[in-house]
Amino acid sequence: MIKLDYNYCMANYIGDRLGICEKELASYEVKIKKAHKLLMEKVGKELGFYNLPYDRGNVKYIKEILKKYKDKYSTQVVLGIGGSGLGPAALQSSLLNYVSNELPKNKRKGMKTYIIDNVDPEWFSDISEVVDPKDALFVMISKSGSTAETAADFLACFSKFKDVLGPNLKDHLVVVTDPQKGELRRMANEFGLDSFPIPENVGGRFSVLSSVGLVPGELMGIDIEALLDGAADMDKATRKEDLFSNMAYLSATIEYILYLRGVNISVLMPYSTKLGRWADWYVQLWAESLGKKIDKDGAYVYVGPTPLKGVGSTDQHSQVQLFKEGPYDKVITFIRVEKFKNEVSLEGNDSLKNYSSLSYLVGHTMNELINAEEMATEAALAKEGKPSKTLILPEINEYNVGQMIFFFEVATAISGELYNINAFDQPGVEEGKNFTYALLGRKGYEEKKKEFDTLYNKSNKFII
Repeated sequence: MIKLDYNYCMANYIGDRLGICEKELASYEVKIKKAHKLLMEKVGKELGFYNLPYDRGNVKYIKEILKKYKDKYSTQVVLGIGGSGLGPAALQSSLLNYVSNELPKNKRKGMKTYIIDNVDPEWFSDISEVVDPKDALFVMISKSGSTAETAADFLACFSKFKDVLGPNLKDHLVVVTDPQKGELRRMANEFGLDSFPIPENVGGRFSVLSSVGLVPGELMGIDIEALLDGAADMDKATRKEDLFSNMAYLSATIEYILYLRGVNISVLMPYSTKLGRWADWYVQLWAESLGKKIDKDGAYVYVGPTPLKGVGSTDQHSQVQLFKEGPYDKVITFIRVEKFKNEVSLEGNDSLKNYSSLSYLVGHTMNELINAEEMATEAALAKEGKPSKTLILPEINEYNVGQMIFFFEVATAISGELYNINAFDQPGVEEGKNFTYALLGRKGYEEKKKEFDTLYNKSNKFII
């Protein structure tokens, strides 16, 4: 199992300015038990993500349907944004060879994978140049079916590859969407497309363990059953109402206490490039869930910690200066990998002995160095009274990544209860979507267009 080390959030290690004493942490036990009860009452109702590790029927269905595509094509192009892009991208970078697309077919686990999660025309054009549509399966992911970016990416692909997709759409496109409703569901039914469900009670940022992550994951060649096994075991570990027995609740409570003290920036910093995309995923999960204007009682609260991505040891040479000597407004969660799959030796010969910047490394490994740097950064921050905690992964594999995903999802869910907000909606995102629809002339958004024109009446005086 993965472990949580929160020593450097405690007062006896980092001092009283931000350090938490055990008595203060224990004072949240009653509040956590009440919050736990509220969460458990919603499991299987509003909170569908709790059920995903056990939906093995969906795994069987995914494997059965995708077999024909795995035998036929060597490339998948994933079209999705938000959780529909970040989740598959994080699975790809962490669980495959990092340059898997460059490997010959006999050395890859599965299909080459390209994930299009933006509407940047230059970027889209670059990717489309290396895709052979005759050898590609397009995986379109949108729960609502009306996501503008995903729709645009599909239309761009259709335009670019119309000679192949036009007459053969059914053979080259599968969809992941709502099981009953939405434009994409209607399209799947009308064109006879193979489709995979996203449960109605699972939001996009909590969906990586649903078809959203499992369909691309199966095509990539990752072990999706082991991924769910890890999540299921973390679910069991985090079903405990006792604060000090529940690592997700502990992590969330520590961040909440620190937030009340003005620590309003939450950094996730894996010491692994392969885990770096999970920090991107975390940024969406934390920001979209916890950044809220109105609480459950209808009061205007404007709460929410700001999530920030870092990657060690790379960002020791950029962000750590700020973390150590800047404001006391950040808590860092490091991720340390105990055992990497590969060991990289650092060797030299006699001619290098006179170079002290090299010789001290000889005889060690890259593995030792990256973990030494992580621990050194923890200690340096603690010396300055800056709080940090460390999530320790035994190694990077599907089982441990599944645990990590579920850990962060549960920590987010319980945080919503601590802040007394709905962690499962995103009303702040909708306004921008509606203005976008209005700007592009979507029917029914005429009044929004008028509102936008009034708001966007900018003066040249303030443009230089």
